[in-house]
Amino acid sequence: MTPSADRREVFRRLHDSGCFVIPNPWDIGSARVLVQLGFPALATTSSGFAWSTGRADNGVTVDEALDHFRTIAAGVDVPVNGDFEGGFAIEPAGVAINVTRAVATGIAGVSIEDSTGDSSTPLFDFDLSVERIHAARQAIDRSGTRVLLTGRSEGFIVGRPDLKETIRRITAYAAAGADCLYAPGIRDHDDIIAVVKAVAPKPVNVLVGADFATVEQLGKMGVRRISVGGALARAAWTGFLTAATEIAKQGTFKTLGEAVPFANVNSLFGPRRD
Repeated sequence: MTPSADRREVFRRLHDSGCFVIPNPWDIGSARVLVQLGFPALATTSSGFAWSTGRADNGVTVDEALDHFRTIAAGVDVPVNGDFEGGFAIEPAGVAINVTRAVATGIAGVSIEDSTGDSSTPLFDFDLSVERIHAARQAIDRSGTRVLLTGRSEGFIVGRPDLKETIRRITAYAAAGADCLYAPGIRDHDDIIAVVKAVAPKPVNVLVGADFATVEQLGKMGVRRISVGGALARAAWTGFLTAATEIAKQGTFKTLGEAVPFANVNSLFGPRRD
């Protein structure tokens, strides 16, 4: 297994130039298959992981999230970014404490978002949001781990799709110490370019959960990193729900006959037993 410090340096170099895809596994099996497919880094998904435990997104505890980070980071040889939701705290001091715990799990990157989970006020106050990113930055610096910090502004996925406000927030997060900026939910190509220009030369992550752009197109826009969030988990759930619903409602098994053969799936995991 490549040491965590080496994977962190690899992760940082991936953000220096070009454009790479960082897909989101939800368990160790999906993580290892993604590595076999050649992806240079992985990112956890809060929604995909929560669904695998029988809960909705944002339904896991901080300890469960940290255990998940350890499992994925220890199970693959590529860098792993941890989706740390809102840091599992509101006040900056709490975010700092939890980020300190997160960077000790072996991850190469960690993201902190500004959504509150409250539909009436879905984003944290601007000043508080900036302070939370700054607290995360200080925690990472004190740890000496060089874990890469991603600052996320969630307006476009929590009902506040305001490009001007989103840019105001991510530029402030960049100034507060975020190494990478991320505004999930933005799909318009001109909006993506505006976000990239606003925080340049710092790298930007774009979320792709549907067919609105290609890797090549996003690279030409200046995007450095592409993630898919819970989309791969949703794709897996699509197959499961289609097959299970057919059995329950129709009493037939056609969908199962179209599944990838047992031997093909089993061969993905080889003789490894750890």
